[in-house]
Amino acid sequence: MDSSRARANILARIRKAGSTGSTGSTGSTGSTARAPADPAALRPRIADDAVAHFEAQAQRMSSTTARVATLADAPAALAGWLRENGLPLQGVRWETLADLNWAGAGLALEPRAPRDGDRLGVTGVFAAIAETGTLMLMSGPRTPASTHLLPETHVAVVPASRVLRHYEDGFALMREEFGTPPRAMNLVSGPSRTGDIEQTIVLGAHGPYRVHLLIVEGA
Repeated sequence: MDSSRARANILARIRKAGSTGSTGSTGSTGSTARAPADPAALRPRIADDAVAHFEAQAQRMSSTTARVATLADAPAALAGWLRENGLPLQGVRWETLADLNWAGAGLALEPRAPRDGDRLGVTGVFAAIAETGTLMLMSGPRTPASTHLLPETHVAVVPASRVLRHYEDGFALMREEFGTPPRAMNLVSGPSRTGDIEQTIVLGAHGPYRVHLLIVEGA
């Protein structure tokens, strides 16, 4: 069969498929007719306990998690986790976390953007998405994106009240609280990874090797 005849056959099949996929007399329905009228119907079901769902999904994405009762408990919990894993007690943090007693827990966290050699970055979050165990992080003068991108260990303090069920909830909250979105929003789902080399997953390829989440139940 020559190329012109083959092309004609392909186009004929496409035209036939289009005519039978319409909402005509054939009785079959097209993709637009099958789509739910309510976009919310497309959202995955989340367990009643959204925080537990978020924690389980975050662990599935290779994050580690711990729960603390209050924000004041976060520094000691972080110091304990770092010591248990043989990680440095020095690093950088967001300025928005200034009210916590990091030094009292034996931590030396400077309120600045990271530089070469900084191995620990501690951030808060704008929100957390239960759907996929994802953090929503907004950049700004006091919340630089480099804090969670450059150090090999990223620790995020996650208030349970900021855990939302779906991405749409996070975007709605961003519009409500910011109006105009910030210059950059980052969605973080566990440590950085790549499968480019022989389809083997490697962590820390272009970001943190590890992500640890301190979920604050009373915040």
